[in-house]
Amino acid sequence: MNLPKSAHTDLPWRIHELTPDFQVYDVWALPTPGAADDFQLLIDLFAGGDTASNPSPIARLLFSIRWKLGELFGWDKASAGVGTRVQSLRDRLPADLPASGPEFTQLPFNSVYLTGNEWAAEMANRTVHAVMHLSWVPGSSGGYRGQMAVLVRPNGWWGRAYMGLIGPFRHLLVYPPLMRGIAAEWRERLNA
Repeated sequence: MNLPKSAHTDLPWRIHELTPDFQVYDVWALPTPGAADDFQLLIDLFAGGDTASNPSPIARLLFSIRWKLGELFGWDKASAGVGTRVQSLRDRLPADLPASGPEFTQLPFNSVYLTGNEWAAEMANRTVHAVMHLSWVPGSSGGYRGQMAVLVRPNGWWGRAYMGLIGPFRHLLVYPPLMRGIAAEWRERLNA
C-alpha cells in the first residue's frame, strides 16, 4: 500500500541526517507481516532481488527497456555512479553509525548502513542519486512489517524530467506487481 510521505518523514530514522538534499518520492507499506526479529528476512529478500524476476511481464519489459536505454545513452556507466559522479552517503555517516549491510546480488545498489530496524542502500546514474530505505515498523494489528521509502536527488533538469516521466509507470505498472511478488516470496520465506 502506498503511504503518505509523513509515514517516513515523521519517524526518527537515521537516514534523515544523511539526506537533507534528497526528496522522498515514494513510501510503501510492504506486505511482510512478521515478528520483531524478522527484519533480517526482509533485508535478505531485497539484497537478493532482481528486476528480471518481477512477477509482471509488463514491469519486466519496462525494466528491460530502461536497462537498454541506459546502455545506449550511457546513463549507467561506472563514471556516473556512486563514488565517481556522486559522493557516497557512506562519506556522510556520523562516527556512531558505521558503514554496513549486505552486498546486492543483481540490483545496482550498495549498502550504506544497517541498524536493528533500518537499512539504507544507494545507487546513482546520470539521471539520479537514489536511496532505498527499508525499515521494520510496528504493524496495525500487532507484530511488525516492512516499510520502504525511495529518496531521490535528481541530476539536473534531465533527472527531474526523467523522474516525472517514469512516475506513472512506477505507480501503475511496477510497484503493484512488485508488492504482490514481495508478498508471495515473504510467505515462502516465513514457511521455509
